[in-house]
Amino acid sequence: MTTDDASNSATSPQTSPHGAEHTAQHARISQRVEMIQPSATLAVDATAKALKAAGRPVIGFGAGEPDFPTPAHIVEEAVQAAQDPRNHRYSATGGLPELKQALAESFSGSTGLEIDPAQVLVTNGGKQAVFQTFATLLDPGDEVILPAPYWTTYPEAIRQAGATEVPVLAGVEQNYVPTVEQLEAARTERTRALLLCSPSNPTGVVLTPEQVTEIGRWALEHGIWVVTDEIYQALTYDQMPFTSVLKAVPELAETTVLLGGVAKSFAMTGWRVGWMVGPTDVIKAATNLQSHLTSHVNNIAQRAAVAALTGPSEPVEEMRVAFDRRRRLIVEKLAQVPGFTVPTPTGAFYAFPDVSQALGRTIRGRTITTSTDLATVILEEGEVAAVPGEAFGAPGHLRFSYALADDDIIEGIDRVIALLSE
Repeated sequence: MTTDDASNSATSPQTSPHGAEHTAQHARISQRVEMIQPSATLAVDATAKALKAAGRPVIGFGAGEPDFPTPAHIVEEAVQAAQDPRNHRYSATGGLPELKQALAESFSGSTGLEIDPAQVLVTNGGKQAVFQTFATLLDPGDEVILPAPYWTTYPEAIRQAGATEVPVLAGVEQNYVPTVEQLEAARTERTRALLLCSPSNPTGVVLTPEQVTEIGRWALEHGIWVVTDEIYQALTYDQMPFTSVLKAVPELAETTVLLGGVAKSFAMTGWRVGWMVGPTDVIKAATNLQSHLTSHVNNIAQRAAVAALTGPSEPVEEMRVAFDRRRRLIVEKLAQVPGFTVPTPTGAFYAFPDVSQALGRTIRGRTITTSTDLATVILEEGEVAAVPGEAFGAPGHLRFSYALADDDIIEGIDRVIALLSE
């Protein structure tokens, strides 16, 4: 049977062995999966790499990936782990006991609560933690309040759980931080959860202790689950403290799930180790789901994660200092781009300028009406890759990752300045 024949057989009336005409029409791809949009950040990064491979000198600000090698002591632990036969076998779905203990101790310190290893689930990267959390907490018809700008994966994970995201947009005029009044206006009888991400991807904003407390107390008052992504918690600047919602409002302990991973702070994006931390019944249910989905995380990567969490902190601090320098550099450069308004980020490694004043013009014969248009022109004409704000629920913005060399930051933004100054 040819491909066309197979397609036609799936959509044309059929006769069953019993002679009954079959009229149901089936798409080749399930609606649930077909509705998923590809990751915009990964797509921009892939395009930039493809152009570079073709010989074009593209500078990529798209990927949220540290450009540093994983610290040597972590790699050495992985080398030794690979030689240990106990790591060549299946292990417990929820994670190695040593890693769960290390995570419990770490979160006990950041929250001020006594976190038990039974409250920890080790996942295949932070994305799996996001998907499993929403799959565990949500039912069809539920709603999740999603402050925008938001990371591109959040709405997809919510929809895959059969629920609906309710975006709450906070613009540059309020430093991308939603007010409690905005959250309350979005709350309905179907509201099940609130998503927080501080330090933020894509804005780099870090919520102040007062903001975390106010939002946390609002969620507690209304019995709303808090899902808080803390993967950038070690990357804050300008003396801005990271504040866990459980540190600010410990009464939320039974209705909060903390998410994270080793990817960003330890330059371990490719190792694929993330986690969920929450009430024991939620973690038990999510572990059951994972037992059928992927089973446990690679044992060698887990051993490396133990080394990351318990080893020397100097390599992490060295990376943070470098990111801080690059942060100040990229803000200085972006402020010189015509039509860009650039808040100073205080966490993560992203700048998120409002570019609305750069729209509505023509650049090299091309009319620019959206930030997607602008990102396309900057890539094709300036050979600089940035992610349009539409991907983050915030049209009129661009995201620039500054997880790249200082010289590349200068050269890349100088190209944007030159292009938009024409």
